[in-house]
Amino acid sequence: MLAAGGTGGHLFPAFALAEELRRRGIAVDLMTDMRGDRYGSGFPARAIYQVPSSTLASRTPRDVAKTAVALASGIKAAFTILKQVKPSAVIGFGGYPTYPPLVAARLRRIPTAVHEQNAVLGRANKMLVKRATAIATSFDRTKFLDGRLAHKAVLTGNPVRQAVIDAATRGYDVPGPNGVVRILIFGGSQGARFFADSVPLALFALPDLVRKRLRVVQQAREEDVERVREAYTEAGISADIAPFFADLPARMAAAHLIIARAGASTVAELTVIGRPSILVPLPHALDNDQLNNARRLAESGGGWCIEQRNLSPERLADEIEKLLAAPGTLAAAAVAAKTAGRADAVRRLADFTLELADGHRPAARVPTNMRL
Repeated sequence: MLAAGGTGGHLFPAFALAEELRRRGIAVDLMTDMRGDRYGSGFPARAIYQVPSSTLASRTPRDVAKTAVALASGIKAAFTILKQVKPSAVIGFGGYPTYPPLVAARLRRIPTAVHEQNAVLGRANKMLVKRATAIATSFDRTKFLDGRLAHKAVLTGNPVRQAVIDAATRGYDVPGPNGVVRILIFGGSQGARFFADSVPLALFALPDLVRKRLRVVQQAREEDVERVREAYTEAGISADIAPFFADLPARMAAAHLIIARAGASTVAELTVIGRPSILVPLPHALDNDQLNNARRLAESGGGWCIEQRNLSPERLADEIEKLLAAPGTLAAAAVAAKTAGRADAVRRLADFTLELADGHRPAARVPTNMRL
């Protein structure tokens, strides 16, 4: 039984694990919150169960009580579902939708594990790791995961979907001095608005000869699509603007430079495919998880981390112009990103899962070349 929901950053690694386990002939079920598969991914599960959950909006007595009631209801529902399904193990992928299934599994004495995608242990996982049988991590160092908890941790990496593995077979196409330059911009619902406001202005500020070379693909919110499209038309830049791209991994592989937020799945996909990126972490996050993710990638040489408060359109234009003038720098970053990635993370996480299901605590195995 996999438990995931809330955001794509939690759901996509679960999706990848489900794909791998099914290839091995293992029956997989998914337990998620009442929103279900809102990403329309067609999750590869035998059955999908929905249980109540809630994210703690604030620490006011009213919100705390509301969250507690929802989680208690979810635990009760999950307890009943687990009695019917009788899974060999329950693997959670973080976020509050993970909480009811894992607590119910512990009550039923079913082995449990949490997978932490970020370089910082998330709030829900903080509450679960002490009682979890084992912990799978994506980074060699995970903030708040130390002391007595460290012996439970196994470094597996963050698994990516098969579409990403397929896209990773395409090598990096170094932009020529006068050739086309493909820039991809995406950031999810919480990043698309900032990028819609800032990136067209930045690209408009580039010299005419540079603008004519650009081929832009940008994700924008539905309500922003038309104004972003008009901004690029005015700038004389060829652009494809849409709220969603079903073939995003292929578009990542085709890009010379990517501008994005720094969610765990984004960083994992960038490193598996091996593409240079300017990462703009989501500001004001309680755990600063995206900032830590972006800094780790920057430390590897695979990209550049610029906090949103420091990123004016003028600075972004300057950064892009410098990079396009030095294609060797982009190529080196592509190599560094790919070196930091782990295309075999899904296999490692599947091995981890099956050891747990067999009644064993997975043994620590840290790849010596794993940098992220």
